[in-house]
Amino acid sequence: MNIDTIAAAATSPGIAGIGIVRISGNKSLEIASRIFKSKNGKKLADLAFRKMYYGWIIDPESKRVIDEVLVVYMKGPETYTKEDIVEINCHGGIISVEKILRLLIEQGVRLAERGEFTKRAFLNGRIDLTQAEAVMDLVSAKTKNSFEMSLYQLEGRLSKEIDIIRQSLMDLIAQIEVNIDFPEYDEEEMTMDRILAISREIENKIEKLVHSAETGIIYKEGLKTLILGKPNVGKSSLMNYLLNENRAIVTEIPGTTRDTIEEFINLAGVPLKIIDTAGIRNTEDIVEKIGVQKALKKIEEADLILMVFDASKKLEAEDQMIIDHIQGKKVIYLLNKTDLKEKISFEGLENVQQELIRISIVNNEGLEEIEKKVREEFLSGKLNIEDDTIVSNIRHKNLLIKAKQSIRDVIVGVENGLTLECVEVDIMDTLSYLGEITGASVRDDLMDKIFSEFCIGK
Repeated sequence: MNIDTIAAAATSPGIAGIGIVRISGNKSLEIASRIFKSKNGKKLADLAFRKMYYGWIIDPESKRVIDEVLVVYMKGPETYTKEDIVEINCHGGIISVEKILRLLIEQGVRLAERGEFTKRAFLNGRIDLTQAEAVMDLVSAKTKNSFEMSLYQLEGRLSKEIDIIRQSLMDLIAQIEVNIDFPEYDEEEMTMDRILAISREIENKIEKLVHSAETGIIYKEGLKTLILGKPNVGKSSLMNYLLNENRAIVTEIPGTTRDTIEEFINLAGVPLKIIDTAGIRNTEDIVEKIGVQKALKKIEEADLILMVFDASKKLEAEDQMIIDHIQGKKVIYLLNKTDLKEKISFEGLENVQQELIRISIVNNEGLEEIEKKVREEFLSGKLNIEDDTIVSNIRHKNLLIKAKQSIRDVIVGVENGLTLECVEVDIMDTLSYLGEITGASVRDDLMDKIFSEFCIGK
């Protein structure tokens, strides 16, 4: 892969002030020099690198000017990919970028695959796998908190924690090997005592990282938040209120919302994927019935449910049906239309009544209480983004759980008197799981899957 010189647009397609075409590989300078003409007439190879030069991209065959550009050459290995890189800053828009890319391909450049620039940075040793994944997390961050977490991971905070644990494991393996090969120089009992002490310390460190994922994944992925209620309780109005725009159609006619509507919002620093659903009720309308079925299915996927009641109406069978369906889920109960005369009664549902948040969307009341409740439910007593190492990737979390189980097996094995050879197997497994996180030990198919989720120009 590293033999090819690759190119791709580093900016999104569409109308913009500038478009950037990035080239990486050992022929970057040679190929860019064929199509770039500087204003002073000098060749790109003769100009100082890491300085931007004004000129034109010219088709070497037709001699026609393609675009007026600024070009910078960055000599490897002090670059993002550790290879020679040339970046062409052209006019924004689709046409100019496409023409330059087509011209580069004619000169022998290959169009980059998804995430190939970052993949090369990883394979060339500039970053590890956690840092590579952090690049994409930065690009797709939906809140300030998720951006900052990704930035800390890009700096290598998680990598350092993992490397410290892996070094302790490698030291243990080295001592075990000495004991096995030269038992006369290393007493097995002392080795077992050391393995037990260090393994317990490692277990605590891994457990702390696993625990941090509860906060980290919420900040990164957001919470799938389902708005439920019978028709006309104010679900769509609540969604519009939270979004601060008229995203959902609101009328006094029950059953207006027929399908799910999904949008992201930032609530209390937490990204919420808000899903407005059809009002749940028994209906003969075929389209509305499909909407109701979809709403009920969404309950299984939801991390959080906003259950809306209408204060101006008595509790009905539809309300009870929804309550029955959401048992065991995290629920915030909202009593809407408190600006009207209240007729609702929660007799027999004291637990619901105690947790009710009173809101009036008409009067813009209650949003602060919803924010407070979200923080209490999901972020109360959690870690500090600036000071703590926080795991925000589900892949990392799953591997940490496996590593924790392996080191637990080491502890149990030592306590039950297993031989050093048996204990060493579990230590090696722990080392391998942690290595998969940083890329120290990673399968090609897993690596391909990770980078296939990147955009092409990154």
